[in-house]
This record gives sequence, structure tokens and C-alpha cells, in this order.
Amino acid sequence: MKGLARFARREQIADSQLRAAIERAERGTIDADLGGGLIKQRVARRGEGRSGGYRMMIAYRTKDRAFFLLGFAKNERENVSSDQQAALRKLAEVWLRTSDARITDSIQEGVLQEVFDDDESA
Repeated sequence: MKGLARFARREQIADSQLRAAIERAERGTIDADLGGGLIKQRVARRGEGRSGGYRMMIAYRTKDRAFFLLGFAKNERENVSSDQQAALRKLAEVWLRTSDARITDSIQEGVLQEVFDDDESA
């Protein structure tokens, strides 16, 4: 999502940090399971730990898909409201049901930005 990509650039959150959040989820370490395919994962600030860093709201299906929907700094806000959480849960459900073809189109249209592994390139 474009807003999240801007947030990650502004905060200098590297793709490797985002991948690490998904890798932890794949190992079963999820900071918060919010239901409906929505999880919250902590992402560390550079040179610091995860507890005071960033929070990422992610549409997630084990070993299949992950979409970063929202990011925020822990020092800027504690959490999302229940209304925001409900809206994010609905958005997660939509993206997790989206076809591979539509996801590819969304990447090409700039709606989604892909996070690459170190050995891949854009």
C-alpha cells in the first residue's frame, strides 16, 4: 500500500526488517492475532529492539500471503482503535481473497509494492 511504503521509507525500515517480521510469523511467533487474517508484528528501529520500535498491521495467511497494511511508531501511538481494527480486518480479508492475477496487476499499477529477498531485485 502506498501509504505504508512512504512510512517505511521515511522511517528507514528496510525490506529485510519487514521480511523478518513475516519469518517470525511463519515460525509461529505472532505478536498479536487480531482475527480475520489480521496480525500485528513488531519491527525494530535500526540499532534498537522491537519493543520500542514500530508496529505493523499485516494481512497474513500462513506460508501463502502477507500484505503490510499499516505501520506506526510505538512512541507516536499505542494502538489502533477498535473501529480502525475492524476496518483493517475487512481490508485483510479482501486482500487475502484476491486472485494472483489481480495482485500482479496491483503491483504493476503501483497499488502494491513488493518486498524482495536479498537475492531478488525489482
